[in-house]
Amino acid sequence: MNKTRPYWPSGLPKELRYVLGEQPLYHYLRHRGEREENEPAYIFYNKVITWGTLLDHVRRFARYLQEKGVRKGSYVALYMQNCPQYIIAHFAIQQLGGVVVPLNPMYRESELAYFFAEVPLVGIIAGEEGVPRVRQAEQPTAPLSFIVTCHYGDYADPAGGIPLCAELVQPKQPDSAADDFAAIIAAYPPLEEAAAIDLWNDVGLIIFTSGTTGRPKGAMLTYGNALFKTAASAQANRLTEKAEVLMAHSPLCHIAGMVMGLNTPVYTGHPCVLFTRFDPMATIKAIETYKVTAWYSIAPMNAAILQALAATSADLSSLKRNLATSFGLLVTEDLAKRWAEATGGCLLYEAAYGLSETHTCDTFMPDDCVKFGSCGIPTYETDIRIIDPETKRELGPGQSGEIVVKNPGVFQGYFRRDDATNETLKDGWVYTGDIGYVDEDGYLYFQGRLKEMIKVSGYSVFPEDVEALLNEHPAVKQCAVIGVPDPMKGEVPKAFVVLHDSHKGKVAPSDLIEWAKAHMAAFKYPRYIEFIDELPATPSGKVLRKLLPRE
Repeated sequence: MNKTRPYWPSGLPKELRYVLGEQPLYHYLRHRGEREENEPAYIFYNKVITWGTLLDHVRRFARYLQEKGVRKGSYVALYMQNCPQYIIAHFAIQQLGGVVVPLNPMYRESELAYFFAEVPLVGIIAGEEGVPRVRQAEQPTAPLSFIVTCHYGDYADPAGGIPLCAELVQPKQPDSAADDFAAIIAAYPPLEEAAAIDLWNDVGLIIFTSGTTGRPKGAMLTYGNALFKTAASAQANRLTEKAEVLMAHSPLCHIAGMVMGLNTPVYTGHPCVLFTRFDPMATIKAIETYKVTAWYSIAPMNAAILQALAATSADLSSLKRNLATSFGLLVTEDLAKRWAEATGGCLLYEAAYGLSETHTCDTFMPDDCVKFGSCGIPTYETDIRIIDPETKRELGPGQSGEIVVKNPGVFQGYFRRDDATNETLKDGWVYTGDIGYVDEDGYLYFQGRLKEMIKVSGYSVFPEDVEALLNEHPAVKQCAVIGVPDPMKGEVPKAFVVLHDSHKGKVAPSDLIEWAKAHMAAFKYPRYIEFIDELPATPSGKVLRKLLPRE
């Protein structure tokens, strides 16, 4: 794509400006905690956490981590749902120059064991419900130096008007073999010192993604990648121009949820209402109570709130800007109109195009020229080109091809996977494996995937990963997984299974589905299983998923 954009929003600066300069986001947090200590940072189920308290708890937890051996370059996993402890642990790790490794709290034991073998973790911070899985997945040859357990209700206030979700009201489960997060904060003094960081070269985050093919690989993202994408997204979406109140539901372990719910509040200094789970009525109550002005959602959340509003007379007029992602439901002009009517004029539009390898948010939607069906225009300092997948020739407006991206958010490569890195990252360009086109105004339209990744309610599911896990069942001789359409989730996995002769007639598809449900994340297990005598394959034995029926 041409570096000169055909369209740029009126009044939006054309150059990116970092509000506190080019420095790691921990330094932004330190600034907030020292200069704005009494201002609200996060509101979590009726409990207000100030910037001063947040910084103090980050520093206390950093002292604990330092005592446990965490140093610059150490890998520490976060395995929990949205909660203040997640944010505190994230920045405490980065205060020490460590590398945050988010793991989806829905992962099961077999999945965790794979990730533990991929990255040499020093330790893990987990929600109470996840600790038994961590213990089962822990490698005898590489034991974790520490396990911290956290109870989500420790930072909530049950007496307020926002009802607590089920995870927060569970009785606390003491664990003598793990350290309790709240006890750590109470016992350890704050650590003032922070590690020296090479902003654009030091890795601060490893996000697991499948890239173009194969089982999940760790995309290495620098402290600078995180700063750039947060700054670009905040400025492009006009979140640095005036006081705002933010709200976050999307998983902080997901790269988009991290940018919007963890990085952006710290970068901008705006308070953020944080939820562990989405509940329509609790969300409506929060918007009314805290006068939320900006929200990042997924489209089904908006639809659920519109449905809930039919039974209540709520005032959502404080909400002015709603970035949304088309996961399971498209962000359409009709949905946007109904949302504007219900809120008294709030803008609703597609948030961005992006991927883990670029720290997401490679595009943004101009708020004065929304094009529904598109992902918007390239963000600051970003080149997006459409190339012919075969010839690699750059294509013109309206021509579909592979989307390739280049900007300061591009990752350093896959952790210990040089071959995979070389396939995806070429001369600073990320070859996304996605198909799309750019129109005459520079708007990007996403059309699908070259790779065979399955998108289930916005989560990336990789056929090879599901197949590897399914192959652990003793009845499975061979299997292949594809995505099939689903009206609610967009796509769901379907597995074609060749049984061992000894198990034919003794196991039903429903048996394997139940087994998969117990061994895989909820978004990953196959919803359909079909037994087949043999899988279509090339003469060399490579399975041809494209020949499997998708009905």
